[in-house]
Amino acid sequence: MQGIKANVTRALPSGARLDVVDNTGAKEIEIIQVIGFKGTRRRYPSAGVGDMVVASVKKGTPEMRKQVVRAVIIRQRKEYRRRDGTRIKFEDNAAVITNEKGEPKGSEIKGPVAKEAAERWSKIASVASIIV
Repeated sequence: MQGIKANVTRALPSGARLDVVDNTGAKEIEIIQVIGFKGTRRRYPSAGVGDMVVASVKKGTPEMRKQVVRAVIIRQRKEYRRRDGTRIKFEDNAAVITNEKGEPKGSEIKGPVAKEAAERWSKIASVASIIV
């Protein structure tokens, strides 16, 4: 894991479905596990912007479907507070499929990427068109 983790509200528990906004062929994924999650007994692991998750591809091309992949969350609907006091939220929950090191498999990302995810994962920031 790279960089400093921002204090983002963890709004996506395991089982949540996310849109995939890169050109890998996957359209929708379901969170299985959150990488690096330190939880409490009987609490679902949950993720927020900038977290890496293990997920199952639910919709997409026949080659991608039913695969277990790693992904980084780049947007979430639940608003969270930044250190400067501003609050930010997005229209959808979105992720980018990556490898174990956090390097995106696709060559382009559709839509904005949260600043917290871009600071933590530099390779995603270099592929992103807009960083908010």
